[in-house]
Amino acid sequence: MIDPIAAWHTEHVYFNQLLGLLRKQIDVFHGGERPNYELMLDIVGYLRDYSDGFHHPREDAAFARLAKRCPDLELILARLSQEHRVIAHAGEALREQLQAILGGAIIPRAAVEVAAATYLVYYGNHIAKEEEDVLTRAAKELTKEDWEAVRAAVPAGRDPLFDADREERYRELRRQIALEA
Repeated sequence: MIDPIAAWHTEHVYFNQLLGLLRKQIDVFHGGERPNYELMLDIVGYLRDYSDGFHHPREDAAFARLAKRCPDLELILARLSQEHRVIAHAGEALREQLQAILGGAIIPRAAVEVAAATYLVYYGNHIAKEEEDVLTRAAKELTKEDWEAVRAAVPAGRDPLFDADREERYRELRRQIALEA
């Protein structure tokens, strides 16, 4: 059986790498140059589809279990669940802007920067808070039965970026991640 805490942490590492790549492209954009919009869209698309579709719902299920065992974490866990919705909304807004740009639309520079900054700051801080406040407590408090319930609540989806049967769509994104390593 895969260690759920190790898997949770590993996904956070990948997500942080992706956010770092996105930040670099936003820096290019902020500098007045043309970033790699396709790469940006792949990053945001992956995070929206996989993270918001599988990772965050699994976390929400784990948070519900952890809140019952650790009432002192209840408020923190509720905020983190709320942040999942904010991250999803901010990610979708940024994805729509990137799709519009690639479709030839002219989007005000400030609007793209605000959408990207909102997404990057929320997501980065969110991951840090989970790593700092939640993973250690979840490792100590959640039982094998809790983890089985979490897995059952949100069946694992195929990770199109890191699974063995990788989608061709993310080839450039995988290449960029490898260059960063």
